[in-house]
Amino acid sequence: MIATGIAVLALAPTAIVAADSICAPREVLLASLSREYTEAPKAIGLANNGAVVELLTAPDGGTWTILMTRPDGTSCVVAAGEAWDTLPQVAGGDGL
Repeated sequence: MIATGIAVLALAPTAIVAADSICAPREVLLASLSREYTEAPKAIGLANNGAVVELLTAPDGGTWTILMTRPDGTSCVVAAGEAWDTLPQVAGGDGL
């Protein structure tokens, strides 16, 4: 059921996760995404509201998921999709 929901989920990231979002303990979502899509965490950050935001991607870039984890350990899928591509870093650049 979680895998089906993740496959069709395409929500824009927001500070508040919608009531119908897929939420579960972080370990449960990580295990499901690893098993179903071979996704693993690739980037992590701390949101202004204290939540942890993580980007998970499949090794081939075929799928990706953004999770938001609250301090109580509950994670929710904020966005998911296909065709993830990592931009090359510019040596000595000032960013984008």
